[in-house]
Amino acid sequence: MASLPDHPSIAAVIPCFNEERHIGSVVASVRAVIPMVLVVDDGSTDRTLEVAGAAGATPLHLPANLGKGEALRSGLLRAVELRFDFAILMDGDGQHDPADLPKFVEAAEVGDADLVVGNRMNEMQAMPPVRRFVNRWMSRRISKLAGLELPDSQCGYRLLRLSAWERLEFRASRFEIESEMLIAFVTAGLRVRFVPVRTIYRDSQSKIHPVRDTIRWFRWWRRTRRRLAGR
Repeated sequence: MASLPDHPSIAAVIPCFNEERHIGSVVASVRAVIPMVLVVDDGSTDRTLEVAGAAGATPLHLPANLGKGEALRSGLLRAVELRFDFAILMDGDGQHDPADLPKFVEAAEVGDADLVVGNRMNEMQAMPPVRRFVNRWMSRRISKLAGLELPDSQCGYRLLRLSAWERLEFRASRFEIESEMLIAFVTAGLRVRFVPVRTIYRDSQSKIHPVRDTIRWFRWWRRTRRRLAGR
């Protein structure tokens, strides 16, 4: 896999919670493409932080489990402090293929996009049935809010322009951050693109709580719908 030596202004930001089984190999594979990998340990109770550092990541530690939204915010703020122009967002469980990274860079540069989102819908048969149903259901509702087609609203594999991200306001602290980010970029008139990606489904369980996080997402959706309707 070719590295991206001509793009030193990209940092990878990987939020994770209790991913000591996978984070070492994730960091090693990403660093083969992007040298700077920021791993945000969201209050893990295992050796995630130690394993990530040993694999070559720059680790950031949150003292408690604050949620994916807060972990992403911490990592992105650190990338801004280090003067990077772009951040690639990935999960720590190894489901995102680093071989797809050049697609994101090309979409941001050639298409001049501010946010590039992975689209897993070209390989829907590989997605577990429940995830496939939930993702399509959520994507339809996010698309309606945004007023344009957003084929995969819940994919966490993304590249964003940090100068654009800094201009926006985010309140989501947990998994609803993916939805909030899309709506924020679209309603601000920023350029959003999708690129096809391959997803590697492993045996690890999703960190999304089926009840708490579903209720949290619906609350976010209702608030956002009311806010946008009032514009």
